[in-house]
Amino acid sequence: MPTPRPAPRRRPAAALTPGSIRDRIRIIRGQRVMLDRDLAALYGVETRALNQAVARNAARFPRDFAFRLSAREAAGLTSQIVTARSHGGRRNAPWAFTEQGVAMLSSVLRSPRAVAVNVAIMRAFVHLREMLSAHAELARRLDELEARTDGRFAQVFGAIRRLMAPPPDGDEPRRRIGFVAQRTT
Repeated sequence: MPTPRPAPRRRPAAALTPGSIRDRIRIIRGQRVMLDRDLAALYGVETRALNQAVARNAARFPRDFAFRLSAREAAGLTSQIVTARSHGGRRNAPWAFTEQGVAMLSSVLRSPRAVAVNVAIMRAFVHLREMLSAHAELARRLDELEARTDGRFAQVFGAIRRLMAPPPDGDEPRRRIGFVAQRTT
């Protein structure tokens, strides 16, 4: 008599704290996006299953909702996030989902966990928008203050503006850091 196959193990879902979600939002091609593997971790499903659901509902995900990363973008992410290659690794470039794409996922993934995750993600995107508008207000006030000081603090204002500038979006390669062993021949 054949032994019954065990039920597939469900991947434990990642924590739904605002910080854990905000840390997974990246800027790629000038847009705030979340990657398929990060969304899968939050939903507690395999990345493959999430991507299959998206492929079955391709009409719901136009290019402004979801897009595949280029080879260069994917390589840049791979160098930042260590992945195990000994177990196969990825065969396709990751999907990046914009805020609208993440919202559309709620119509494709219908579990109670998916609803909770989508609510938390939408709140994180709203929080980021609020932070950016506060940032714009701070920049306006800084301009007013600089105009009143007649340029006496130009270096200080320049340093503040550099600190307020958004980080690079990752399109250009980053300088590698860390120890590099010198080969001796």
